[in-house]
Amino acid sequence: MKKTLIAFAASTALTSPALAQMLELEKDELTFGFIKLTDMAPLAVAYEQGYFLDEGLFVTLEAQANWKVLLDGVIDGQLDGAHMLAGQPLAATIGFGTEAHIITPFSMDLNGNGITVSNEVWEAMKPNIPTNDEGLPQHPISAEALAPVVEQYKSEGKPFNMGMVFPVSTHNYELRYWLAAGGLHPGFYSTENISGQINADVFLSVTPPPQMPATLEAGTIHGYCVGEPWNQQAVFKGIGVPVITDYELWKNNPEKVFGITAEFAEENPNTTQAVVKALIRAAMWLDENDNANREEAVEILSRPEYVGADEEVIANSMTGTFEYEKGDTRSVPDFNVFFRYNATYPFYSDAIWYLTQMRRWGQIAEAKPDSWYDEVAKSVYKPEIYLEAARALVDEGLADEADFPWDSDGYKAPTPAEDIIDGIAYDGRTPNAYLESLPIGLKGEQTVVGNEVEG
Repeated sequence: MKKTLIAFAASTALTSPALAQMLELEKDELTFGFIKLTDMAPLAVAYEQGYFLDEGLFVTLEAQANWKVLLDGVIDGQLDGAHMLAGQPLAATIGFGTEAHIITPFSMDLNGNGITVSNEVWEAMKPNIPTNDEGLPQHPISAEALAPVVEQYKSEGKPFNMGMVFPVSTHNYELRYWLAAGGLHPGFYSTENISGQINADVFLSVTPPPQMPATLEAGTIHGYCVGEPWNQQAVFKGIGVPVITDYELWKNNPEKVFGITAEFAEENPNTTQAVVKALIRAAMWLDENDNANREEAVEILSRPEYVGADEEVIANSMTGTFEYEKGDTRSVPDFNVFFRYNATYPFYSDAIWYLTQMRRWGQIAEAKPDSWYDEVAKSVYKPEIYLEAARALVDEGLADEADFPWDSDGYKAPTPAEDIIDGIAYDGRTPNAYLESLPIGLKGEQTVVGNEVEG
């Protein structure tokens, strides 16, 4: 039956101008992994809308237990590729954690995360938060409002614990960024101590995304940073309050990527291009006509084989709104971005931001020159593969020429200070100058030795 489906898709693709033209594939049966998060949507849509089949690909999508299992599956070949944390291909390639050369030819989305605190912590924060004309909390909310609460916990001899999804996750770095911007130290890593809790005011630990609400409810953690729908789930369950979205933290920040091994890409160049073509089409579908397809996407994602959360919970953020306190729903049309703003293009400057955060907190133990950041970014992020797939779609009449950054050198224009919560601009071309501009974190030749910063 599988072979029949592939043959039918192939014959249809060759005769219909609305479908992709077939490449000579090196491998046509593929298994991709994902974690149960809203931003796996391009994979689900490419499957459900038939974009993989249009390319002659028979794809199986498999939910994974956690990010480590997912990464290991790609490295050992059980998975041909996966929805990945952007930090995973970078960390693997430079040997932080499991070492392997992983690349990404496709960035899956912008934004999509939030930081949630327990009801108890929220009530303690509220007196420190100014209100707007409607008497509602003024957003964005700075971690300065959390600082007195953390100080109170300290004075009582209690640790203030928060959850993030993986040591090299966007969520870890976003939570650290927010805390540090509010004057709270999220802790360093060192080669001897990989807890990330050296000198910490707030103690961060790993919790898999779907388990975040239950872990918060149990009191094991007092807050967390995670992707959707697990912030909105806390609101629906009445156990927590999202205090900030990553769109407010850093407007249109990069999020997940699609990761494959460099070996897979080298051995299967046509298959890789076909996969990227299907994913680009899925991203276009998700954003087209001012998000007109989002309701259908929500229904797809709510299925148990994908995210498996209630449609209402997923729709809360996926359709252009975000609910903070119960009843405090605000318009956030760019909470999830899948295609506009060149969201799918794998920019070197996005990779370099992740590398600067690894260096800032000690995961990269020693100083590196700017040239090193550029070289690592170019070894992992592959815009040349992306543009090859985009060109094929344009030639087939399936995409518009104007939608792709053909002349980019791989670097975005610097993110202006007003788009980032701490008012510090980011330029991927000058990573060391950027690190110097951040008040908390390693800079220059500094290293973490024991519990001290030296240099």
